Amino acid sequence: MTVRENTISILVNNKPDVLARIAGTFSGRGFNIESISANITRNPEITNIIITTIGDQETVIKLEKQLNKLVDVLEVRDLTDVSSAQREMILVRMKVTASNRDRFTQIVDIHSWKIVSTDADYCILEVTGDRQEIEDSLSLLETIGMEDFVRTGIVALKRCSPQQIG
Repeated sequence: MTVRENTISILVNNKPDVLARIAGTFSGRGFNIESISANITRNPEITNIIITTIGDQETVIKLEKQLNKLVDVLEVRDLTDVSSAQREMILVRMKVTASNRDRFTQIVDIHSWKIVSTDADYCILEVTGDRQEIEDSLSLLETIGMEDFVRTGIVALKRCSPQQIG
């Protein structure tokens, strides 16, 4: 079986300890959580948790079955092979100097990145994209003075087919 990154969407009741039980299920099966994102849905009583993990399909299916057995888990959906939009965001603190200012400005303009805040010597950028775009952006920013960054987990939303619309 092929080992790869898998994206799993888990709808749960918005209650304390649900996320801890889900994380325990992953660790108990020897899975590492590569990224995680959680927030309420349109219904504030329900939370959508998006987790990425590395594993083969057979093991992910077993993991899904275990997650479905947990109290307060409403639905588990593997988005790995489903048509879905997946994005991630980073905030990057850049040291802006006379020697890198022109290159920095050029790169920000080319990529249409958003400048969140600035001061005399620093700038904070917001960069969004798929996993590869984020990795490429980090590599590029490292070459021109990236000082630090924080990264969200992947968020994913299943695309609907034309038959599912109205």
